[in-house]
Amino acid sequence: MEIELSSGTAADLQPIVGAKRGLVIAPDLMGRRKLFDDLAARLAAAQSWNVIVVEPFRGRTFTTTTTDERHAVVGELDDDDIVGDLVDAANRLEVEPVALVGFCMGGMYAFKASASHRFDRLVSFYGMIRVPERWHGPGQREPLQLLQHAEDPANVLAIVGTEDPYTPPDDVEALRATGVEVVEYPGAEHGFVHDPTRPSYRPADAADAWMRFHSHLAL
Repeated sequence: MEIELSSGTAADLQPIVGAKRGLVIAPDLMGRRKLFDDLAARLAAAQSWNVIVVEPFRGRTFTTTTTDERHAVVGELDDDDIVGDLVDAANRLEVEPVALVGFCMGGMYAFKASASHRFDRLVSFYGMIRVPERWHGPGQREPLQLLQHAEDPANVLAIVGTEDPYTPPDDVEALRATGVEVVEYPGAEHGFVHDPTRPSYRPADAADAWMRFHSHLAL
């Protein structure tokens, strides 16, 4: 069900009668699309969760389906706007507790949203641990700095691949030092879990990562 958040940001809400918890999904760089709306519907039905997917690029339209246009404007995004939308989405679920899961850029925002104290559990699938240089901008703060303000870093689970250029070893060690639980998958590249059409998809690792995701969110 398509809804609009207070800011005007588009979101897809999948409510379930008698929901046990809520889940907010922060998509990857390509934003909200059928892949994530379908994921929300599956999780809602299978887990009895209220689930919502939030579009990260509020009010923007793109003329191509490549990543170039999106990479070019990430530096213009503002953490307060993005996290504010994720928190607003959580409040729309009308159930407690609410968790947050993010993928790629959304995983970076999962780290940042830990400082909001709104989510009881957070999961970052290969989220950027440090803001990539080409994404630097006045509204972009560092995930590691915001994680210092997390209510409990142990509530954050990070899924990373050892061959992912966005999560190099030094960054992963810095992430571990915050108290975040980090699970590494040897040989895995960026995006190895959430999209079976990607060349980097690894079915066995994806299945294990989803199992860890569900265990982390278990009540």
